[in-house]
Amino acid sequence: MIKNVIRMSNNMVMVFDDKGEQMPEYQGQYADVKGIILADAPAEAVFNHWFGNAPEPEAVSGKSW
Repeated sequence: MIKNVIRMSNNMVMVFDDKGEQMPEYQGQYADVKGIILADAPAEAVFNHWFGNAPEPEAVSGKSW
C-alpha cells in the first residue's frame, strides 16, 4: 500500500510503502505516474514536494501534488 510519495524538482517521483520499501511500479517521471498514483493511493497517503536544496520534503495535499 502506498504510504509516502515524493516529487523531486526534476519531476522524478519516489514512492514508499508502509514498511519504507520503495515501490518501483509507481516510480518514474511525474507525468507518467501521476494518474496511477492518485488512483491507487489511500486517503492516508502522504504527498511531498522535495524541491531545490530543501533539507527535507514538504508535505502537500494530494490535489496540489
